This record gives sequence, C-alpha cells and structure tokens, in this order.
Amino acid sequence: MKFKQKKHNKKTRTMPFSPKNPFFKQLQTMVKAFVSIIIKVSIYLVAFSLSNEEKIGETLQPKIVKASSLHPYLTHEGCFIAENFSNKEVSIAVAIVKPGITTKAHRLEGIQEIYIITSGEGIITFSSFEPTQVNVGDVIVIPAGASQKITNTGKTDLEFYCVCTPRFNEDYYFDDESEKPL
Repeated sequence: MKFKQKKHNKKTRTMPFSPKNPFFKQLQTMVKAFVSIIIKVSIYLVAFSLSNEEKIGETLQPKIVKASSLHPYLTHEGCFIAENFSNKEVSIAVAIVKPGITTKAHRLEGIQEIYIITSGEGIITFSSFEPTQVNVGDVIVIPAGASQKITNTGKTDLEFYCVCTPRFNEDYYFDDESEKPL
C-alpha cells in the first residue's frame, strides 16, 4: 500500500504570542498600561492605609498629582528623583536611572523602602540577596538599614516608584560608598 504524501503550504504561521505577531505588540502595550494602573492604585491605597486618623492623626485630603507637574532633580547618588506625595508616615517619589548608570550604594536607617518598577530593566543589589534582574511590574521590598544600589541594564530609562515608610528624611540617608551621612 502506498501513502500519498501531503503537500504542505510553505507559508509560515505566526505563533499567537510571537513578537512578530502584530497583535502581540498591542497586547504587550495593553498589559503594560494595566500594570501601570494597578501599581498607581496600589501606591495610593498604601498611602491611604498608612494615613488614617488612628495611625497618624492626619486625614488625607483629596489630591491629584499630575506627572507633568513633577520636576525631577539629579541626586548625588546618580539618579533623578521627583516626589509625588508626602505626609508624616509615607512618601512616594518617582526615580529615573539613565541607561548604563549604577546608583551609589546607600541605606536609609529607620526607613523602609518599596520599589515598584514601572519601565525599563535593571539589576538590584541589596542586603544578602544576589544581584537580581528586575523588570516592569516587579516589587522590591528593602528593609530599613539595608544597603542598596540599582543598575540600569537597558537601553531606555529605568523608572520606578519609591515608597518610603516613614517618609524619606535626608537625616537618615547614609552613603555606603563613603560611609558618611548625606
């Protein structure tokens, strides 16, 4: 018995989650936008939960901080910072690290930090962790007193929110590369 060999169509099919698929880029853009919204809502919920009257005696007032109103400034550690919100118990700032830059190793005594990566990619080094790759949507929890630095390994800006509890205070910032307070 002879079997007929089927002729295959030589057109290549694009896999549904392949970067070559035109819908993949749209899906990727939508996912990034969704992650960004979730991150922003989470930050405001953290700020709200830390700011109720029983905890700090201060009631949050309605406020919208437009990204276009922020004015980032270059810090001595090598990144740009713009504060979005601050009260007695929490501060929220956006940090921008340019491609190829590693921030100076530093620590905040008595202040915990949470980094929420919103764009770009990098490597975080802190505490007893091995240097770890971080990308959009990753959250890094940095205990008070932990030495830390971050490197932008990408070709675009690495941007992340810094949520500090209690709020950031320069008096508690220490440059671990020179062992001196700021």
